[in-house]
Amino acid sequence: MSAESTTTAFLRGQVDLLDFIDWSGVECLNQKATHSLANALKQGYREDDGLNLESDADEQLLIYIPFTQVIKLHSILIKGTEEEGPKTVKLFANKEHMGFSNVNDFPPSDSIDLSEDNLKGKPVALKYVKFQSVRSLTIFIEDNQSGAELTKVQKMVLYGTTVETTDMKGLKKIEDH
Repeated sequence: MSAESTTTAFLRGQVDLLDFIDWSGVECLNQKATHSLANALKQGYREDDGLNLESDADEQLLIYIPFTQVIKLHSILIKGTEEEGPKTVKLFANKEHMGFSNVNDFPPSDSIDLSEDNLKGKPVALKYVKFQSVRSLTIFIEDNQSGAELTKVQKMVLYGTTVETTDMKGLKKIEDH
């Protein structure tokens, strides 16, 4: 089985959550103005290996992504270069207003160490039980592969599903009996 078909089977039933991101609330701390989060996250930009998200003052990045509706997060794909690609990534579900000064005060919902395969585009399955009712996601990129001054993210994709709304008509029928 090829790597691509393995990924497809792994992601069966999961969708790219790009359409459910509330872009008006997205933030990225320590990003270089000329190499912003949009380069790695937005459709079209993220498919261009020449564009990337790049850190500014040091290797750390703190990304906040709110959603337009509640989602279940299944996995994340973070593509980067062998030297400057992210290494340690901590994910926080529903934690707002985090900064570099307090990000280590909270236990992450999940923590991942990206491998060479991950940096080439292999998604990482998350602790699914920790991401069942997500309104926002904070991603803390703590360091990179080589300890370089800058971290570069070429592509970031969030995979999951939306949380289905309750069928109120169906509930009404049950109550009537």
